[in-house]
Amino acid sequence: MKTVLFVCIENSCRSQIAEAFAKLYGTGKIEAYSSGSNPSGIVNSKAITSMLELGYDLSVHTSKSLDEIPQIEYDYVITMGCGDKCPFVKAKNRADWNIADPKNMSQDEFRIVRDEIKTRVVELLETV
Repeated sequence: MKTVLFVCIENSCRSQIAEAFAKLYGTGKIEAYSSGSNPSGIVNSKAITSMLELGYDLSVHTSKSLDEIPQIEYDYVITMGCGDKCPFVKAKNRADWNIADPKNMSQDEFRIVRDEIKTRVVELLETV
């Protein structure tokens, strides 16, 4: 099974949503993780709401630092547009999706970002 790590700054929105979609659609194919370079300690309530709309309970997730994930070489590390604030993590493949941070967006705008992440995760799973 391939390992995938999604990284953003706070690990409260984008990377959490990506991990959730990877778990929803990649069962048996990948092992998904997420973390943040400066974790907020909480999962954003709009992220929880937007994923509940699709039947996924993101409230069971926790905001994690890089020290709280397996210290392995990941098959894929996907950064979520955090630029220089994204840490270097050992990976065979890496990509930056450059997704806007939705934490201060309206719920409707947040859904657009959620759907963009879903599309990208599904595309990634097709190549794994």
